[in-house]
Amino acid sequence: MRTFDDMLDKQLQDEEFRKEYEAIQPEMDVIRAIVDARVSQNLTQKELAERTGINQADISKIENGTRNPSLNLLKRLADGMGMMLRIEFIPKQKA
Repeated sequence: MRTFDDMLDKQLQDEEFRKEYEAIQPEMDVIRAIVDARVSQNLTQKELAERTGINQADISKIENGTRNPSLNLLKRLADGMGMMLRIEFIPKQKA
């Protein structure tokens, strides 16, 4: 049985797939950071919604990738989890 990483490695060899995958990576990084931060504090979406005043359905949409959060919304999420929001630009890796 192949693992997800094996399958992904094979798919990334396709230039078109790799470009599409890389294009969505920043959004996926934001989603993963939000979910990881919330889960690390053992918070449900409902509890985070209560702390931030953001509707639980909106938090779900952000975590599912069907809504792009504004910078202000990201700050509210961070504040609700007692965290700081940090955004950084890093050099691209050369192929």
